[in-house]
Amino acid sequence: MFSLHPKLAADTILIGELPLSRALLMNNAELPWVILVPRRANAYEWHSLEIQDQRQLHIESIGVGKLLMTLFGGDKLNTGVIGNLVSQLHVHHVVRFKDDSVWPQPVWGKIEICRYSKDNQVRMVAQLQQALAQSFNDFQAAIE
Repeated sequence: MFSLHPKLAADTILIGELPLSRALLMNNAELPWVILVPRRANAYEWHSLEIQDQRQLHIESIGVGKLLMTLFGGDKLNTGVIGNLVSQLHVHHVVRFKDDSVWPQPVWGKIEICRYSKDNQVRMVAQLQQALAQSFNDFQAAIE
């Protein structure tokens, strides 16, 4: 049975559910940052998923990346599957800007935590929910 790792639960805000993954907003207002967690028990590596789940995670990751870059107009999208601290499979999608506080360094272990205010959290989640609902309908139809 799937359950979200406690560290991911503590550091993120639920956006919603995609066909395979739980979409989470990293609770750091410094950068737009979405994490996808496949809802599969004991999933630790992308390559260990069933082939259809590997493909679906790829589709969801590409879709989220395109959506984030469209919404926020970043200079670069950092996508990462690291898992050194949290072994549960999760995919980071971080919009980067040439003027962000740690550019051009990676964000992991470098960026200061600046949690969303309640109002900004509600706004950001609503914006992402609406954009995900629309773009995933369009994106899924385009690949089928």
